[in-house]
Formats: sequence, structure tokens, C-alpha cells
Amino acid sequence: MSNQAKLELDGKSYTLPVVIGTEDEKAVDVSALRADTGYITLDEGYGNTGACKSKITFIDGEKGILRYRGISIEELAEKSSFVETAYLIIYGHLPTSAELQKFSDLLTSNQNLHEDMKYHFEGFPSSSHPMAILSAMINAASCFYPDLMQGDRSHFDEHAARLISQVRTIAAFSYRKSVGKPIIYPKNGYKFTANFLHMLFSDPYDDYEIKPEVARALDLIFLLHADHEQNCSTSTVRMVASSQANLYASCSAGVCALWGPLHGGANQAVVEMLQQIHASGDDGSKFIAAAKDKASGKRLMGFGHRVYKNHDPRAKIIKKSCDEVLRSLKIDDPLLNIAVKLEEVALRDSYFVERKLYPNVDFYSGIIMRALGIPVEMFTVLFAIGRMPGWIANYKEIADDPKGRICRPRQVYVGQSLNSYVPMSTRK
Repeated sequence: MSNQAKLELDGKSYTLPVVIGTEDEKAVDVSALRADTGYITLDEGYGNTGACKSKITFIDGEKGILRYRGISIEELAEKSSFVETAYLIIYGHLPTSAELQKFSDLLTSNQNLHEDMKYHFEGFPSSSHPMAILSAMINAASCFYPDLMQGDRSHFDEHAARLISQVRTIAAFSYRKSVGKPIIYPKNGYKFTANFLHMLFSDPYDDYEIKPEVARALDLIFLLHADHEQNCSTSTVRMVASSQANLYASCSAGVCALWGPLHGGANQAVVEMLQQIHASGDDGSKFIAAAKDKASGKRLMGFGHRVYKNHDPRAKIIKKSCDEVLRSLKIDDPLLNIAVKLEEVALRDSYFVERKLYPNVDFYSGIIMRALGIPVEMFTVLFAIGRMPGWIANYKEIADDPKGRICRPRQVYVGQSLNSYVPMSTRK
């Protein structure tokens, strides 16, 4: 096979290098296109543009494959934890026992916020969305570490662990503020996910009972969301990092991108759909019938995926955990009953099967978080907690590249041609 592509433009022929990835992904390298031809490529939304070479995550949407650093998501979900997976994603290899212990110790020793940060929380109205607080407070936290602000990367390990650990603390504090409850500090004796549940739901003199299956389900949600190739928020982190902005600023930008309803709000949309179905007095049957009719405007949220053209591999994993949590908690929730019905119908109805509209990870994660009593406005925050290792790993890839350049996309200008200034007195 030729390792070059040919392009005919204005009567001239050009050769373009072909780049082939380790999983046989093929790309035409157009890096020199503008310099050689005067042309640029136009790809609105970057749907067919490879913006980088990365060693972190591989996805094959047609086959339903997701791997972190070459290890399948199925194997990691079965054998690993979120903390170990975070280390793998950031540093490129599974940790030794000593490396994992050191990383865990860094997470524990850096989980508390600087006490002055409490004054920042007090400045937000109680109605503030937790994602707004999360983004602002990540940026604010960077102010307490002068070496970070000066571009010193000698303490990267500590800052990476601090960010992964403190994002839970910020998230829990913002939730407690929104419901008028006192702040609960993390406990050194709790593991990563159990500590988050403790900070969310404990009271000053009454610790929340942490059930192992609940902590495992939430840890699994974090693990399954830890990275997902060049999505909107990860690409945003890389874009900001390319300017040599610090780690906190770059990841704060990722939070802002994730906040958008077309990105991180999918599991929230699932619960909102269930609420609408329940409010209408439907058990889901009428809604499913309407979803088959394009003219109805109804759409099953949490079914199908832009990347995965078959099953979402994460959905297969989390479904089992979802079933275990619902059995364990024995919750009688009409919304969850509707969700179960939607799932059953979509998995056997030929309309959805033929179109491969299977339940995705957002469908099951939304159900789990609803069952755990996590409010819907916190769903995207939990997504951000899980995605933090991926953002940090992508930041590190940018920062470690000695040939790295600031990201600067081109455009095709379609506005007015050369125009003249019109004095105010003669304007109509």
C-alpha cells in the first residue's frame, strides 16, 4: 500500500504523507498543505480531522472497542479500580505496588482544600450550578500554589494527584452549600470513592453508611469515564494547554466544555426524560411509540452513541452494576421502573435493534446516580471527577512534547469583502 496520497489542485499534483496508527487507523497528513498549495482543509466540527497523535486511548466505534493504554475497558472494569486506572492513564503503565501506594498517599495528603477556599464558596449564591462552582474553584485553587503559576513542572506528580483528589472535595462542598448543609471534611481512612460519598451524605455526628456495592458502582462510573479520546472537553484541555497555561486552568476549561448539554449533560437528560414520562402518567409505552415517529419530536435519551455504531462497551459493563445496586437498595422509584421498561423494550424491539439504538453508558449511570440519591444537577460534576485523569494525561502529552505548538485553527472567511467606514451623520 502506498504511504502517500495524491492531490490535484489548479493543474498541479501534490503528494501528501499517509500516517498509520498502531491500530491501523489511517490519516492523510495535511500539515504542509497551506504552505505548499495556499489551500487549507475545511472540516466544520472537526469530525474528520485528527488534531494530534496520542498514546492514551483507542476507540473503534464500529466494533465497540475502548482501551486505555492498550488495555481493554472490560478487563480494567473487572480487575482494576479508578485510582489504579487513573495512574495508568496519566503515566502510561500499570503501577507497581510501591507506585500505587505512593500515588494513593499523594491523593490522601492533598485531598483537603486550603482553608481560605471556604471564603470563595461563601461568595456563590445557593442557587449556583455545581459545574459553575467547580470550574471557578479549580481555577481559584491554583492561586495557592505559586510554582504552578510560574510554569514550574517539577511538582507535576503532586499537582496531578491534588487535582484528582480535590475535585471531589470541591464537588462535595458545592453540593453541601446548595442544600444548606455544613461542609464535611474528607477522612484519611476512606478510599477515594467512599470518601466522596462520605463528604456528600454524612452529617457532622452521623456518618453515611457506605455500602460496598454502592461505592463499587460509583467507582466504576468514574473508571468508565476516565478518558474517551478527543471529545469536546478533552480537545479543549489540549487547546488551552498548548498555550502553556497551567494544569488547573486547562482542566477548568475542560469543566466548562463538559458542562454543555450536548456533551456531559447526557445522563442528566436521561433522568429529565424519565421525569417527563412520569409526569404525563405514562409508564413508558406511549413515549416509546412516539419515539418511533419522527414527526413527534420525541427522542429516547441515553440510547445510541455518536461514536459507537454498535453497543457502547461501557454500557455492557455498567448494566450489571446497575442491576446489583437496584437489587441492593430495594428502592421503589417510579422513574426507575420506567427506565427498566424502556430498557427492556429497546433491547428487543426491532425498530431500535435494527438501528442499533442500544442503551449507552449515560442511560445506566443516570439510573445509578438517581438510585444513590445524587441530585440531577450533580450528574455532570461526577462526570468531571471521572474524566479528570484523562484531561491530566492529555495535558501531560502536550506539555511533554518538545515540538509542541500552540493550537491555532484556520478558517474560511465568508463575511463582507473590503468595506468603508461610514460617518455617523450619514448612516441610515
